[in-house]
Amino acid sequence: MSNNHSPVVTRFAPSPTGILHIGGARTALFNWLFARAKGGKYLLRIEDTDKKRSTPEAVEAIIDGLGWLGLDWDGEITYQSEQQDRHRQVAEQLLAEGKAYRCYTSPEELATMRDAARARGERGGYDRHWRDKDQADAPEGVKPVIRIKAPLMGETLIHDLVQGEVRIENKELDDLVLLRADGTPTYMLSVVVDDHDMGITHIIRGDDHLTNAFRQQVIYDALGWPAPEFAHIPLIHGSDGAKLSKRHGALGVDAYREMGYLPAALRNHLLRLGWGHGDTEIIATEDVLKIFSLKNVGRGASRFDFQKLESFNAHYMRAMETDDLAECTRPFLEAALGRPLRDKEESLLKKALPGLTVRAKTLVDLATSACFYFWERPLRLDEKAQDWLNGETVAMIGRIVTVLDNLEPKDIVLTLGAGNVWAFGEKLVEELR
Repeated sequence: MSNNHSPVVTRFAPSPTGILHIGGARTALFNWLFARAKGGKYLLRIEDTDKKRSTPEAVEAIIDGLGWLGLDWDGEITYQSEQQDRHRQVAEQLLAEGKAYRCYTSPEELATMRDAARARGERGGYDRHWRDKDQADAPEGVKPVIRIKAPLMGETLIHDLVQGEVRIENKELDDLVLLRADGTPTYMLSVVVDDHDMGITHIIRGDDHLTNAFRQQVIYDALGWPAPEFAHIPLIHGSDGAKLSKRHGALGVDAYREMGYLPAALRNHLLRLGWGHGDTEIIATEDVLKIFSLKNVGRGASRFDFQKLESFNAHYMRAMETDDLAECTRPFLEAALGRPLRDKEESLLKKALPGLTVRAKTLVDLATSACFYFWERPLRLDEKAQDWLNGETVAMIGRIVTVLDNLEPKDIVLTLGAGNVWAFGEKLVEELR
């Protein structure tokens, strides 16, 4: 394990094979918070070794999403694909030291071994056929993989900062592949080498990686390197307790941005998905940095709740300075209007916002409500509105105009400015009577 007195260095290491999903965003947030709270470093590594599935668009989406969330990283971005020569060199080192071996088992033979193991009710499959076999028996023309020699006796123990002590019998571990037959390094080897070379002291990630920790520990031990501290966070579930899916909110960070959520609100909600500080629900990021600790991360799965996110978002919108809120609302308003705001309309938006934020939950809500102030006059009526516009309603509108003309402007401004639309409506009804 790493030295507890060494400077903290965490990392977020996404694979650019798709969007930055909500679970990845929470992982990034926890790594960022832990590093910042400890005065350490938070690094970003793009694990792009899967060239068939990795795309530049996904890399850009990840970087843009982290930037929008305010999770700035230290130093330059590391790209795992650029370190492959180093990964191969480490595999060759283990081979030279007798801690790894060349395996010539074909994919067909491996499939047969796995089927036989399943028939016996056992896990795994590879029978370590080439582990101690004389390399002179190697078949001609077959390119081998390089496998590590996993321990056969005893157990491997992980002191996890969230899960506590977790152990596994070494007989459950396989001789995992370090280098494929084409010479490309595997994920397990690349991660260990990169984390070591980057000086990572703490690996904070979802608990679906817990089994990987045991396999990676085998590589650390073989190399004689101290392993980082592990902290495996329970996964996020839907509001009904089922595995998180799109209907629960398993969307990309960009989708929440487009739906009109603020970065501060999304950070707050992600924070509360697994981390707690008493009964406190709303807590600003700058305050979290003073108290964040992995000791406050629970072991049970957390539930994503859209209603809670909306509640957080409404709070943060109301707490914003009007100028800042107007700047955030403007692109949504312009999209709704289908045109850019004119210079004189910007001040009108700022005047309208205090009253509109009372009921709005998102920036989209704000923009939709604000459209009324910017529609071209006279307003175009749809069919439903035209059906209501009969002699009686026209007469009523005339009476309303008369009442409004007789009301003191300051009464209207004060009432609507306070967001008390219902009070103003009651006052209007009273005058009409």
